[in-house]
Amino acid sequence: MTTNSTNHDLILKQYQEERSKCLVYTRVMGYHRPVESFNIGKKGEHKQRAHFRYEDAKVNI
Repeated sequence: MTTNSTNHDLILKQYQEERSKCLVYTRVMGYHRPVESFNIGKKGEHKQRAHFRYEDAKVNI
């Protein structure tokens, strides 16, 4: 697995200039807010959430 990890690191370094910060938004009380603006406690709650997956919610009718 070391080669896979090394390859990943090389790709990240190669494209470092093209990378940009990704903002993650979540719905809070009916509106969307960026997770980065949360306080420490709210960030912890966000990490513990179970995320919705459409594939898991399919119902065979």
